[in-house]
Amino acid sequence: MKDQLIKGMLFQNTVNVCAISGADMLSCARDTHELSRVCTAALGRTIMQVAMMSLGLKNEKDRLSCVLKGGGEAGNIVCTARPGGYVKGYLDNPKTEIALYADKLDVAMAVGWFGEMTVIRDLSMKEPYIGKTKIVSGEIAEDFANYYMQSEQQPTLIYLGERIDTETGEVLSAGGLMIAPLPNCPTDIIEKLEALAPATSSLPDLLKEKELSEILPNFFAGCDFVQTDCITPHYACDCSKERLCEVLSTLGVKELRSMADEDHGAHMHCHFCNKEYDFSEQELRDIICVLEDSH
Repeated sequence: MKDQLIKGMLFQNTVNVCAISGADMLSCARDTHELSRVCTAALGRTIMQVAMMSLGLKNEKDRLSCVLKGGGEAGNIVCTARPGGYVKGYLDNPKTEIALYADKLDVAMAVGWFGEMTVIRDLSMKEPYIGKTKIVSGEIAEDFANYYMQSEQQPTLIYLGERIDTETGEVLSAGGLMIAPLPNCPTDIIEKLEALAPATSSLPDLLKEKELSEILPNFFAGCDFVQTDCITPHYACDCSKERLCEVLSTLGVKELRSMADEDHGAHMHCHFCNKEYDFSEQELRDIICVLEDSH
C-alpha cells in the first residue's frame, strides 16, 4: 500500500483536515540514516507533520523547514519540505536508543522537552516567515499543536503515530492527522472534533489493512468529509553537485582560494541523504574564475 497525503474538509467546509500515511517515507528515512527504533519514530513523526504542512506551498521554490531542539539524546531534528509532498530530514544522533516505556517507544525522552521549535516558511518573498515556540512534551504532535496555537493562533488537533516492530525495527505502518476549525466554526462542531480526538490513535492500526483513502470516509463518518486533494508524499533529497557548487560560491574568493591552495580540493557531505561530494582543486579554481568574472 503506497503512502498518501490527503487534504479535505469537514462539516460543510467549516473545518480543514489533512491526513497522511507514511510507512514508505519512514522506511526510507530509516534506511538512509540507519536509524534506531526510537529515532525512526521521532524523525518519522516530524517528516509526516512537515509533509502535511507542505500542502500550503504553491511555488516551485517555496520551502518549509522545521527544527526541533528539545535537548534529548537524539539531538536536534531538522526537516525540510518542497511542493509536491517531497520531504527530507535528519537528526544529530540517529543510532540513539531508549529503553521501552510501558512497552512503547519513548519518543519524548529521545527528543527532550527543554528547548524550542522553529518553523521557517520561505515563500519566495523578501523575508521568510519564522515562528518559534517552546517544546512542551517532546511527543512532537503536542509540540506542533502548541506551535499552531502560540505562533499562529490556530487551534489544531494533531495526531502522529507509527507501529514499529520492536525486535527488527521494521516500520509496519505510520500515519498522521491535522484537523483545524476555520474562523467562526460553530461551538458544537468544535465539541464534536474534541470527541473525535481519542479515535485518532487507531489510525496506524487501520493503515495495516487499508489505504488512507479507503479509511478516511469511514473514520469521518457523520462529519461531511469531502476529499479535495490526494498526492503521494516522498522522502527525497534534492541535493546535487551543482547545488553544492552554489553553496561553495557563497564562501567567497578568498576562502575558496585558501581551500584550493592548502587543501587542494574540498569534500562535502549532505546530512539529509548522506551522499558525499568531492571537488578537485581545479573545480574550486573554476568556481573562483566564475566569481571573479561576475565582478
